[in-house]
Amino acid sequence: MSKAIFRPFDRYNFGEDICFLTGETAVLQQTVFPAWVLKQFDLGEKPFKMMDERIATYQDIKVPVSAEAVTAIQNLDEEIEAAFNAGYETVKEFPQLKLFQWITKQVYGIIHWEVRAGIRQQRSVGEEFSFSQSIAHKFSNLHIMLQSLTRNVEFEGVLPWSIKVFPVNNTPETFGYRDEMNTLVFSLRMNDFGIIACLQDNGESLNYDRDILHKVEGKKLHPIQFEELSARFFYSAYLFNRLPEYTILPTDEAIFIESMPLRISSRPVYDTWQIKTYGQVLEAFWKNWGYLLFEIIKNPEQPLSFIEDENGEFIESGKIDLTL
Repeated sequence: MSKAIFRPFDRYNFGEDICFLTGETAVLQQTVFPAWVLKQFDLGEKPFKMMDERIATYQDIKVPVSAEAVTAIQNLDEEIEAAFNAGYETVKEFPQLKLFQWITKQVYGIIHWEVRAGIRQQRSVGEEFSFSQSIAHKFSNLHIMLQSLTRNVEFEGVLPWSIKVFPVNNTPETFGYRDEMNTLVFSLRMNDFGIIACLQDNGESLNYDRDILHKVEGKKLHPIQFEELSARFFYSAYLFNRLPEYTILPTDEAIFIESMPLRISSRPVYDTWQIKTYGQVLEAFWKNWGYLLFEIIKNPEQPLSFIEDENGEFIESGKIDLTL
């Protein structure tokens, strides 16, 4: 008989002594962000804003882990540390499944930490914790995919995620982490590269944003260009109006996961792009450079861009006279 899949969202099984990944007995609380990241970028005491606007520190965010999970996570972190510190040329060739696992380990780890905090808060006032069924469904599927760290998981057909790696002219101390839990989108900027990942879109983001991806293909990006690209992906993830479904089949050999088709409905996969809303997203991503919404959408037909000029041509990063 195949081993049962651990599904913590079925009964909100988020005990402090239950491993966030395997459901086995936890042996310790481990920081979601790897020790090498906390040390290399001096992040331990730095603030990290949570979903409910509370401020934690990077080293506060911990999850309970079993002995099996500790080993699997340590092995992955060591591979990622070596690849990320080697730089863009190594990262772009790194196995996508391992990038997905590492990114998802952070994103889902934060989700797990948030849920446990929410459960404690609700219990303190005598209420049960719950949230949107659709969000719980997405998180549950993401968690099953993450179990590929400790179990044999076979992804069949279309992969559930989109991941792109870009060369970026970052400063050495840069560690620019972003995620959005509801849409499961992520970006990271460090060393000489940036990564953007949509963790549950079945590859649709790469099709939706194909025109801008074609323009930046092989181009070294200025940090403000990468942040603009990230803003586009984060906003398009918000416009993505499908709840992906997966056939999940556990067997003695492996858990088989197959993406179901997204285009059954006649409705477009993405809602209509709204310039003002996109401008608000871009304003947040360009906060370090001080650009405000009214400047960004001064011309509503052609919002401010550092990726393409008024003729739609790519702007070489060397022509951008901005510092970070």
